[in-house]
Amino acid sequence: MFADVVDLREFYSARLGQVARRMLVRRIRALWPDVSGMRLMGLGYATPYLRPFLGEAERVMALMPAAQGVLRWPNDGPNQVVLADESELPLPDFSIDRVLLVHGLEFSEQVRPLLKEVWRVLAGGGRVLVVVPNRRGIWARIDGTPFGQGYPYTTRQLSRLLREENFTPERNAGALYMPPTRHRILLRSAGVFEGIGGRWFGTVAGVVMVEATKEIYARPVAAQKRKKRSVLLPMPGTPSPVGR
Repeated sequence: MFADVVDLREFYSARLGQVARRMLVRRIRALWPDVSGMRLMGLGYATPYLRPFLGEAERVMALMPAAQGVLRWPNDGPNQVVLADESELPLPDFSIDRVLLVHGLEFSEQVRPLLKEVWRVLAGGGRVLVVVPNRRGIWARIDGTPFGQGYPYTTRQLSRLLREENFTPERNAGALYMPPTRHRILLRSAGVFEGIGGRWFGTVAGVVMVEATKEIYARPVAAQKRKKRSVLLPMPGTPSPVGR
């Protein structure tokens, strides 16, 4: 079951969430240093990580699952978020170059339909970056953050799942080596934890990240008549402090 969008917003508004976002953004940008001219979609609750791509990518959008709820984003420009069924994304085939899946896969009760939809909307050679709680990490064992909820994965489990859904895992990384604490001294040392953890303790990262490419020669998804995809927009003017 998906985490509530209000709880996610509150986490990222707090100091621990801000630090976690900063550490994850570093890893995401290391994997995707340049998305110029690309169409990028965030799926799940990815808006805290999308702002660095605004003004660089050709288009940036976010889709939030109906079971999670939706918040307007960004708060200083036209809304770029829609509410959608994760198994019926309201996008044409081959229309997206990059998909960032955060706070989505671990909560979904339709994991394979979700990944099939990601495969469908990705252009040939498109890439998806999946971020999930690490089954072996500390964050997955403490339910006080969104990373301590849902179904955690190891890198091997996530890579296998992606291969089964016609993706080719290319690279993997870890992040959030600091403990999920609100202690100010430890939060100030987050960068030190990330440097040491990434070099020596990769298996205990708080999250695992796997980047995979769409297999363009995979057997096509069987053609079927799809019901009309409905898109629910948030109420105009709904404030959101995320991504400022």
